[in-house]
Amino acid sequence: MEKIGQIEIKVSGKIGNADITPDNFDIREIISVLENVDNLLYSGEKKNRPLISYEIKEGSVRNIFKTGIQYIVSFNAVLGLISQTYSIDYLDLGTAKAIENLQDLAKKKDLAFDITTSVKESNNIRIDKFTDFKRSEAIWAEAEFYFYGKITNAGGKDKANIHLLTDEYGTVRVQTPISFLENQEENILYKHLGLRAKGKQHTENGEIDFTNLEFIELIDYHPLFDENYLKKLRDKAKQSWLSDINADEWLKQIRGSYES
Repeated sequence: MEKIGQIEIKVSGKIGNADITPDNFDIREIISVLENVDNLLYSGEKKNRPLISYEIKEGSVRNIFKTGIQYIVSFNAVLGLISQTYSIDYLDLGTAKAIENLQDLAKKKDLAFDITTSVKESNNIRIDKFTDFKRSEAIWAEAEFYFYGKITNAGGKDKANIHLLTDEYGTVRVQTPISFLENQEENILYKHLGLRAKGKQHTENGEIDFTNLEFIELIDYHPLFDENYLKKLRDKAKQSWLSDINADEWLKQIRGSYES
């Protein structure tokens, strides 16, 4: 049986003149904490993540989350990195955004979040109105991206999105003007298309911020294997630079000092 560990997020503060307790901690704040813990532990695809159980206890408001110990150990290392550098720039995007969300909530509601784990001599951090955990703007730059795949959803009541299922990134969601979708003469659902979008990308590790992608255009995309096209390219290459190459000499140059 898999060993279980836990994360504790203790919330303290006041509502009016009364200290926060599980009885007066509003459901909206509880939901916010729950959503952010999901991203703290598993910032990527959620469909394969293990179970996270939840318990709320007295002592201000102690939110207890239990899951596999290996994930708790990994998160404890994340807490250590944050406490040592006082920066979230080195975290993956989902984890960094979850910390930012808790920071925003702390300042708006004058709350304090004390985060620790069940690991022995656990690392810990405190987020309150005096801290300022946010990503450095200089690290994230505006960029354009091209995604290719199958459209699995398109629309929305107030804010429209296109959901594109890709091989490389899973499902990519892109904010799309309702007017664009209204003017489509053909149904684009379940078609294989390319999608050009703009958003932010990490300037050091290339990570894409998938939470705020904005639509630019759709691109016709036909991922078919064209043997005739490839043959023409090969013939063209043979007639140009390949015809002047001595294969044996070229191979020796490639091998270099590894030639036996």
